[in-house]
Amino acid sequence: MEFVKKEDIKKLSNPGVISRQILNPENSKSARVTITEVHLEPAAIQPRHAHDSQEQIYYAIKGNGILLLADGKEKDFSAGDAARFADGDVHGLRNNSEEEFVYISVTSPPINFGYAYKGKA
Repeated sequence: MEFVKKEDIKKLSNPGVISRQILNPENSKSARVTITEVHLEPAAIQPRHAHDSQEQIYYAIKGNGILLLADGKEKDFSAGDAARFADGDVHGLRNNSEEEFVYISVTSPPINFGYAYKGKA
């Protein structure tokens, strides 16, 4: 069994975004998943991107947002919704509400997301 204390959960940040790295290659030996809790302030954006060799699932737990998809497409994404992105699927997110938007991301195989963030929160 592995147990991760809240003090050992690293927080990464970009403007308007805080990403809590709940389970990742730095604090877990899991060879199957990275689990992240992401908080976006109103109007914050995670730009469109893709992972060449990772599948990713988003589960919205608070607020309303817009999924930013390939070819400029967008899709409403609200608390209780889930979205799965296969390897190579373009995805991003914009918080279009007046409140914080929070989602859980499960990524397989594991990845260290430090490369995508400018700082530690």
